[in-house]
Amino acid sequence: MFDTMTVTKVGGALCGALLIFLLLNWAADGIYSTEAGHGDHAEAAYVIEVEGESAEADHGDAAETVDVAALVAAGDVAKGAKLFGKCKACHKIDDGANATGPSLFGIVGKDVASVAGFKYSSPMAAVEGDWTVELLNTFLTKPKVMVPGTKMSFAGLKKDADRANLIAYLQTIGN
Repeated sequence: MFDTMTVTKVGGALCGALLIFLLLNWAADGIYSTEAGHGDHAEAAYVIEVEGESAEADHGDAAETVDVAALVAAGDVAKGAKLFGKCKACHKIDDGANATGPSLFGIVGKDVASVAGFKYSSPMAAVEGDWTVELLNTFLTKPKVMVPGTKMSFAGLKKDADRANLIAYLQTIGN
């Protein structure tokens, strides 16, 4: 019914169309992407305030009084384990298993930037103290606000409950 030449031409046309589609998609991603390339100096042109929130709170400038220890004590470990899915791409929970980020095995209570075999950025290595629940809460809110220049690209968790659940889960790993 179809000869070999016709099948070859149709296959070549499909492959060529796919290649053009992929190249256009790649070019569009490069032109219109907003995920990277703005650096730490980029700011929103304007901020829309929402009732009950201030513009400063969104940027981490306003201090909010929250009993983090109580929130973590009441945290849902199962929900924290689910939230850890956002961290899995860069962090492992096995002892000594570093990836793009350091292992989070026993992280609660451990010295900051102390995981053996992991090369921390200079700003992160300069942070002193232990990973208390309060410090973890501050860091997980917006890592780049707490440690400007950190290599960690995670944007942070906005909700107090999400951070509390994640920290509650991390407390169960190696502690």
